[in-house]
Amino acid sequence: MTPDLLPGFDYQTTILAKLLLAAFLGGLLGLEREVHGRPAGFRTHLLVTVGACLMAVVSEHYFYKFGIYDSSSAIRLDPSRVAAQIVTGIGFLGAGVILKEGQSVRGLTTAACLWVTAGIGMAIGAGLYLPGIAVALLSLVSLLVLKRLERLFKKDRYRTLIVNAVEGALTRETLLDVLDEQGLRLVDFAVDRDCEKSEIRFDLVFVQPEGLPGVELANRIAELDQVKRVRVR
Repeated sequence: MTPDLLPGFDYQTTILAKLLLAAFLGGLLGLEREVHGRPAGFRTHLLVTVGACLMAVVSEHYFYKFGIYDSSSAIRLDPSRVAAQIVTGIGFLGAGVILKEGQSVRGLTTAACLWVTAGIGMAIGAGLYLPGIAVALLSLVSLLVLKRLERLFKKDRYRTLIVNAVEGALTRETLLDVLDEQGLRLVDFAVDRDCEKSEIRFDLVFVQPEGLPGVELANRIAELDQVKRVRVR
């Protein structure tokens, strides 16, 4: 039995130190998310890290408390399942911060950050202080430094063009010609006819190079005959 698992005041003081360290590391990651206006910010990351740390400590303590029940005992216990369920629980929490807007998805980095903070809390709770601190620092580097490096690379963006026009006045080929003029590549296409209003709606998903504004495309489509509404998102 290691000294860290011995009961008493010193043992509980060690647990308190673990919780404070987990709160500090989780707060650092959450502060970065808070500054960038993400839905899961400072408090959420701090609570996730502290909660994961506490559950890891409880799971570890169960081994001490119920260690007398071995494989030959009539009572079979598996305290490690307490820590194992943290991963599942954080998965549900991470899914709550992921938002899909059209062809774009937001919140993946925040969800991954929550997942990492849970791992940091578990590491601190298990007494793996250096790995927990190292992962926290690496995560901060990823969030602060690598984000700036990403701006150096040109990335394609998926945009959606929505055009409402009088039925029969606009064709798919006409819209494709406009996309070709703008140097845009079509990815997906859908059409919807409203027989009561005699209107037609085109939904075109295209790849747009980074830095190319959508205003020029919207203005070009608006110049076509019988176009009632243009939206680029």
